Amino acid sequence: MAQAIPAVTESGQPVLILKEGTTQTRGREAQRNNITAAKIVAEIVRTSLGPKGMDKMLVSSFGDVTITNDGATILKEMDIQHPAAKMLVETAKATDQEVGDGTTSVVILAGALLERAELLIDKNVHPTIIVDGYAKAVEKAIEICNEVAVPFEPTDRKVLKKLAMTAMASKVVAENRDYLADLAVEAVLQIAEKTDKGYRIDISDIKLEKKSGASITDTKLIRGIAIDKEVVHPGMPKRIEKAKIALLNCPLEIEKTEFDAKIHIESPEQMKAFLDEEARILREMVDKIKGVGANVVFCQKGIDDMAQHFLAKQGILAVRRVKESDMDKLAKATGGRVVNSVDMLTASDLGEAELVEERKVGTDKWVFVEGCKNPRSLTLLIRGGTDRVVDEAERSLHDAISVLRDAILKPKIVAGGGALEAEVALRLRSWAQGLSGREQLAALDFADALEVIPLTLAENAGLDPIDIQVELRARHEKGGKWVGVDVFEGKLKDMFKEDVVEPVMVKEQIIKAAFEAASMILRIDDVIAASKVKSSESTGKKSSGTGGEESESSTSSSEF
Repeated sequence: MAQAIPAVTESGQPVLILKEGTTQTRGREAQRNNITAAKIVAEIVRTSLGPKGMDKMLVSSFGDVTITNDGATILKEMDIQHPAAKMLVETAKATDQEVGDGTTSVVILAGALLERAELLIDKNVHPTIIVDGYAKAVEKAIEICNEVAVPFEPTDRKVLKKLAMTAMASKVVAENRDYLADLAVEAVLQIAEKTDKGYRIDISDIKLEKKSGASITDTKLIRGIAIDKEVVHPGMPKRIEKAKIALLNCPLEIEKTEFDAKIHIESPEQMKAFLDEEARILREMVDKIKGVGANVVFCQKGIDDMAQHFLAKQGILAVRRVKESDMDKLAKATGGRVVNSVDMLTASDLGEAELVEERKVGTDKWVFVEGCKNPRSLTLLIRGGTDRVVDEAERSLHDAISVLRDAILKPKIVAGGGALEAEVALRLRSWAQGLSGREQLAALDFADALEVIPLTLAENAGLDPIDIQVELRARHEKGGKWVGVDVFEGKLKDMFKEDVVEPVMVKEQIIKAAFEAASMILRIDDVIAASKVKSSESTGKKSSGTGGEESESSTSSSEF
């Protein structure tokens, strides 16, 4: 039971170490509480794994609804309070940032490792021994993954398409994954830069824009940038071919002085002269832009009404208040350079595109920059019937793009459907026989925990997990290393022949991250929780606190 830490002198006088209200849970109970919390989180996402997994409806405190089976999104939207459960959420987030996929698997595997560790703890196996056994098993598991993985050519579009389709198989957009996978492959190959050490890919160069109101098959890849802005002046052209694009990080306005200034105007003539001078400055800015050959202007700041008029007269298309991230992408796509002053603009700073055009997307007007020669940044315009579908399509494409990046960075693939986990589990069991003592038990339990992935896939497809487990082990022992669970036909098949493939990089990250989360939770044997501060009480104490109270407070915090 949670209690304050008892401390007494020889005479029985209590010694106050922690603040009043602080509680402590120690030993087995602390471990059990943490493990139970983590297992509950794993149980929540477990039913969403695989193509037959269920979706979760998440309603925020504001009433916003999210429907998804993406593990990272589910955990991010849930308001989890328990500190041990939060560790799993952080692990899922880190996995999503690192490899972009496998978030559900990492939480399920961490839960399975903790479940088996709990059984060993009940048999008086020390948590440190369990963690050491798990650590050795992880090292061996990663080695096995790389040993069995099949290398491929990083630019092989057929393999990349299979990877993207596998990544989207469990999503709402699975029916259209053939079409979306082609777009994802095209986008990633376009932004991949070959270097001496392999490839360099920054997936933030692929701009995912979404708009509801059409079919998912209306999603398209734009070899350039789409910007959710409209042309600033009705008199400007709405379409410009062979565009020369100026990218400005400065306002096309009369700059205000940095200090307070007053101008005394005593006659209408002086007022006219003042306004004429403003107009002249703005006209010179526009003439400079026209002089370097630009016929399109993207401005990160504002554009004065008078400047808009002059730009329109010169036949220049202009867009204002463009986001900094969009300006960077425009520079990469068009080959232009963002300049901080109109005076600094030269013809070599201009970007190029076949077409810049304002179009209606749904009810809004967008500006499209298309036909860039060799764009290092491009846009995927995602369409769908409703906002929910578009949001889920965006998550699916993000996963697919991340998986393709992982595969190109480390061009080795393995079969999905739980095939790799079953094969690694089989080899780990025979390897674990060579370990001594209780570490062997932990390593064997690690192998068993890996099988939770194919068994969960089977459960979510309505199959009998016991039958699947027995048959899966038998097939792998006979040499069927790529045999996994085909959830569509409800039987075991060679998943490589079924084109269900995943990058080995994702699998490695899942195993490593799940082990790290589980070992961190297992090592905790003491939870010391401070009492929650009540604002009214703390305010009262501050106003009436004595020197004695302050010294006690400082002692407590230093001891803690």
